[in-house]
Amino acid sequence: MFITFEGIDCCGKSTQAKMLVERIQESGRTVLMLREPGNTRLSEHIREILLNKEYTEMNPRTELLLFAASRAQLVDQVILPALESDQVVVCDRFFDSTVAYQGYGRQLPLEDIIHINRIATQDLVPDMTFFIDISPEQALERCNERLADERDRMEESGIRFYERVIDGYMRLAQEERGRYYVIDGNQPIDDIHHTIWRLVLEKLADEPRNSNTSNEYEEAMAEIE
Repeated sequence: MFITFEGIDCCGKSTQAKMLVERIQESGRTVLMLREPGNTRLSEHIREILLNKEYTEMNPRTELLLFAASRAQLVDQVILPALESDQVVVCDRFFDSTVAYQGYGRQLPLEDIIHINRIATQDLVPDMTFFIDISPEQALERCNERLADERDRMEESGIRFYERVIDGYMRLAQEERGRYYVIDGNQPIDDIHHTIWRLVLEKLADEPRNSNTSNEYEEAMAEIE
């Protein structure tokens, strides 16, 4: 299974991704935690460029292609081999981020982004995507709590940019209802985690090879209640 987490910066998605990975590990499954951009030698170098605040001259098309290049390397070198070996892969961001940030946020042509994403991912689509939804005001407040030198280039794009990004994510959630789950990011962290874990178990229970998941799902629901 391939699970991705999406949302604007400082929404709490990385925390939820880590909590899910820990819970999957506790269940005895093999799980791989990834982030975008990154997790390969080439992708980490690209990440440094993308998030470096010194590169103020970077234009949106360069940004788009760098994200796609990092993703192409990660999919080919790490994600596809992991899925082929029957691991659960949890990724903090994937191609939906590019649609939301570079498409809606930077306002680049969506048809071009979709085409580039397909090339970079080899048509790989997540089984589940969790969008952690908070307002841009809340996100910026959380981001501003960091020291100025800890905030990256993307986090300093401004509130109108984030409003467009959220609109993009919401449009994706409407278009991709089969895999998209919109989670209220204002809830307590543990409550969000329990909701996500319940949904993951439901999905796993639908997989024929996971014969023990029904009991695990019942136990998890009892714990939540």
